[in-house]
Amino acid sequence: MAAKVTIADVARAAGVSASTASVVFSGKIKVSDETAARVRAAAAELGYRGPDPRAASLRTGRSGIVGVVMSSSLRTAFLDPIAIATMDGIATSVAPLGAGILLLRDDGRTPAATEVPLDAAVLFGTHSENPELVENLVERGIPVVAVEGDPAWGVPVISLDNTEAQAQLAHHIAGLGHRNVAVVSLRWGPTTEPGFVSPASTPVIDVTRERLAGVREVFENPNVFSARGSSVDFGIEAANAILDRYQPTAILAQSDLLAAGVIRAATERGLSVPKDLSVTGFDGVAVDGLAPYQLTTMHQPAYDKGRAVGDAIARLLEGEKAPSVRFTCTFRPGNTTAPPAHSSVN
Repeated sequence: MAAKVTIADVARAAGVSASTASVVFSGKIKVSDETAARVRAAAAELGYRGPDPRAASLRTGRSGIVGVVMSSSLRTAFLDPIAIATMDGIATSVAPLGAGILLLRDDGRTPAATEVPLDAAVLFGTHSENPELVENLVERGIPVVAVEGDPAWGVPVISLDNTEAQAQLAHHIAGLGHRNVAVVSLRWGPTTEPGFVSPASTPVIDVTRERLAGVREVFENPNVFSARGSSVDFGIEAANAILDRYQPTAILAQSDLLAAGVIRAATERGLSVPKDLSVTGFDGVAVDGLAPYQLTTMHQPAYDKGRAVGDAIARLLEGEKAPSVRFTCTFRPGNTTAPPAHSSVN
């Protein structure tokens, strides 16, 4: 087997020092065009493809990797437009750092992030009953930023006013005269099965818990079905389960995709939205195939939230403190809510 070509071999062939050859590839120090061309020609002739990134990592103490740890399935995570927009914001912000993004799964049992070399970690949709993951990362000296996580973790949290925003939707529904409502929630926990949940049950995942708290501020004991995740199909499944058992006049879904599924299930049963059933969503995203309906929902600035995550990572990597940031959702009225058929509310 032929010996591996090194940067020293290239330097000798080009008639320059090893340090000069090295900076030609790193691009961090300007060298003359003639010298750079000579080094690259020598490298091409010898078959040298560039410095070993593992060696560069040892020199700089950086891996060039920002890990994004997700509690949801990686296969389905990016079917969600909110996840896509948030990740777009994160990627845009970390690009100037010269870092790439590595997606990791945390199912609450085997968090891969505890073993992978990372410059920083983003906890995306993780849950507050797994503080060991945060502790492990912090003990390794890895900067951590949480997307809608638990402030008790002691790391910067980029969050939404989930409870207040969902309460605004609930007040809207109550103001129309609805009293018999149901909720289609996001996943209850990383390993929980879909189904109805008892009033005494508390969601493990922070976003689910916060949004449910907003509904419960207005409606004390709504019937709640925990969906498998955020998708139209899961919304159909949840709505059919609710409508088989109860007769709500309104269903509050914790995402627009779930709400679209609720509408589809209702119309397939011959129900008129909003005459027979009012439906609200959450997120403010475009959902294909929803016309002629325009969801009554809350719009969240997902891309800006992702940018804030990347900005926090950049500060932490520079040894600075990064504050938590809380974004505000905006009420977006649509044509999917109306007073219940027998309401006296005008």
